[in-house]
Amino acid sequence: MQKASSWLLAGVLGTTTATAHAATLEERMAAFEARASAAEKRAAAAEQQTQALARELQQIKLATPTLQPAVSNATAIAAPTVDTRLAKLEARQQSMEKQGSTANLTDGFSFKGYARSGLLINDGLGGGRGGPYSTPAGSVGGAVGRLGNEDDTYMRIDLSKEIYAQNGTRSKFTVSIADGVESSNDWTADESSLNVRQVFSELDHVAAFKGNSVFENATLWAGKRFDRDNYDIHWLDSDVVFLAGTGGGIYDVQMSKSWRSNYSLIGRDYGDFSEGGLNADVESYILTSNQFFDNGQWQWMFNAIGAKKNDFSSRTNEAGLTPADSGLHSMLANHQKNFFGREGFFKTALLYGQGLGAEVKNIGSDGELIDDARALRLALYGETPIAPGWRIGPSLLAEQSKDRYVKGDNYRWMTLNLRLANAINSNFEMAYEMSWQNMNLDPKGYLQRNAVDGNFWKFTVAPTFKPDVGDLLTRPELRVFASFMNWSSDLDRYSTSDTFGMTDFRAGGVWQYGVQMETWF
Repeated sequence: MQKASSWLLAGVLGTTTATAHAATLEERMAAFEARASAAEKRAAAAEQQTQALARELQQIKLATPTLQPAVSNATAIAAPTVDTRLAKLEARQQSMEKQGSTANLTDGFSFKGYARSGLLINDGLGGGRGGPYSTPAGSVGGAVGRLGNEDDTYMRIDLSKEIYAQNGTRSKFTVSIADGVESSNDWTADESSLNVRQVFSELDHVAAFKGNSVFENATLWAGKRFDRDNYDIHWLDSDVVFLAGTGGGIYDVQMSKSWRSNYSLIGRDYGDFSEGGLNADVESYILTSNQFFDNGQWQWMFNAIGAKKNDFSSRTNEAGLTPADSGLHSMLANHQKNFFGREGFFKTALLYGQGLGAEVKNIGSDGELIDDARALRLALYGETPIAPGWRIGPSLLAEQSKDRYVKGDNYRWMTLNLRLANAINSNFEMAYEMSWQNMNLDPKGYLQRNAVDGNFWKFTVAPTFKPDVGDLLTRPELRVFASFMNWSSDLDRYSTSDTFGMTDFRAGGVWQYGVQMETWF
């Protein structure tokens, strides 16, 4: 009996030992698989990790035969699973070795961009004129329809690289390069405005924030960039709001289940001024709070702007007045994921600014504004199908501002725009655009501009090829077009330096034709 008990105890101990070995092996395999998966994400260290992978595989291969004789039948059944895992890990290792240094370059890399390029010809077979800001109201942000009204080549490319740290934190570096010219030549180096528009880095999935409900999904950033939540009315080539500069901030602070917050501090430069031995490097600083409620349906943005040296004793604006050294800006926006209950979307924004904040679109970018400047702007736009094969994109942009650059000046304008598309087949549609703008501008002689009151009209027809029809925002588009524009003759005397009023571009009706491509990805 005692002998039988000893055999039983030995058997139990043997099985326990074998099971422990098996458990240890399973743990090692699980840990190893996790490390291999992380290695694939960490592209920058791919070669070192491949070598480490090879060493660990060899160790496991050496250890496995010594364990198998001691395991029980249950553990022996699990052996094929171990072999299968080893085979998969070996295949992964071979794949990584084949990728080699190429994986370091491509893993986590992304390439995005926007571009347009086209030819604009007037009815006299000369160079066409135009642009979304070609009217007198364009001097204060009054854009008109862009279809068949662009004569430039513009491109921007965004290059990004993502890297994961061992603790799971993701870093992302982005650089944006842009250029724009109006020449039709292939070599335009002398006219190029090539520029690095963004250089910034971000951190998200931050390991130190895990378990913190407020900051767990937050993104930290610093550098030169456009604010992530800028948005525009594409038909007008006008941002609803555009915040950009150099600084830092944090996105997606989760205040509650349906409330998230963004905060940033951004700097801009108004230039260097020197007079009478006094020097001023004039910079402005924008402190931003951007609040999103009801899962992003409502947005409230507030900006405080300061530029203490902008009222430097020797610094005046183009009207000879002391510019503002501070300002406030606010926007209340509603983002609907449908078009009044129909398929599509609709957005509304009301913007207000004073002082340096009276440039309500490009926040903090205008250092000429005076303390008394005030501006109120309304933006409405959306897109929806209206009949089989037809889609419509209406928009309205209107602003009233006063005391901007001179006491008593007054700028009032409103743009109504309608983009229509009729799908003919899977790759071809007829696009149409109608645009009307009313303006009453009284600049009080600022920049030798005269008071005007009148209207602008444009109608464009554009046969268009694209990869797939059914959405006004699908790109690329290859277009030919014909545009008719006309405007009140009073607008010709607004300024001797703007587009309107030039000897070959006066009121009375202008036809323009062209071909254009536009793409983004």
